[in-house]
Amino acid sequence: MDERVIGRSGQRASVVGLGTWQLGADWGDVDDKEALAVLEAAVESGVTFFDTADVYGDGRSEQTIATFLRARPELDIFVATKMGRRVDQIPENYVLDNFRAWNDRSRRNLGIERLDLVQLHCPPTSVYSTDEVFDALDTLVAEERIARYGVSVETCEEALTAIARPGVTSVQIILNPFRMKPLREVLPAAHEAGVGIIARVPLASGLLSGKYTKDTVFAANDHRTYNRHGESFDQGETFSGVDYATGVEAAAEFAELAPEGYTPAQLALRWIIQQPGVTTVIPGARTPDQARANAAAAALPELSRDTLTAIRDLYDQRIQDQVAGRW
Repeated sequence: MDERVIGRSGQRASVVGLGTWQLGADWGDVDDKEALAVLEAAVESGVTFFDTADVYGDGRSEQTIATFLRARPELDIFVATKMGRRVDQIPENYVLDNFRAWNDRSRRNLGIERLDLVQLHCPPTSVYSTDEVFDALDTLVAEERIARYGVSVETCEEALTAIARPGVTSVQIILNPFRMKPLREVLPAAHEAGVGIIARVPLASGLLSGKYTKDTVFAANDHRTYNRHGESFDQGETFSGVDYATGVEAAAEFAELAPEGYTPAQLALRWIIQQPGVTTVIPGARTPDQARANAAAAALPELSRDTLTAIRDLYDQRIQDQVAGRW
């Protein structure tokens, strides 16, 4: 699989990575054996970038990755994790002592002394403008606890603020055919600054797979049930903030745009890969087959201008009014 350099780091990542939220929690139950099989299928398919967080399953996702990598010491996998969501979301909690404590826990979970990449996990907006926060992150680098740091953001404005910070290696942001606003300013600014872009929620929580109907029922412990209106965390994390009924209808139209040989999910991933400035896209997977199919999108032919135009028209007509003003 093709690889791209992650911003200023010099480190390379596969253009399709693996998001491991599904292997921790909030997507229904996944047993340990199946989680390890997903990681194995991703690696067999050329994936060299795993994204996780200390709150996914309260550390379960990090621990699963550690178990897998201990059994496969020959692999060279870049692991990015996140921190900051284990406490009340107030700016006062984003201080060096907490960073060290969170870092210690992630290093134990992952079984490594220095983390490849640590990202602030969608903190309060004011955190991105606080010099002391980034001084603390620089301290973690100086102490060799982390090799580099980045941010995960909810809004384009937060992304632009973070990109201006000289120590930021990467910005993780929601980007998919139902969330196009980052194309306008964020990706060009990141490219100019030498900051990597990690595209998350690429399938709009599965909407863009084309598998769901208005009657689909998700498990009670699946965020697609309990967070549709932002009850537990930012609404944009669930179905990219799109109203579910609207999203299902638009996703059916999107599926019709898939060229021969593409699944709707692969169409979405291929669209993201082709956006200038994207480093890697991190779809999640609950089964090995999903992991393989996602990775296969990297080898598909580039989308034609007509297909790209049709995707843009669908967004403009059905989705933009719901999401562009909020994120």
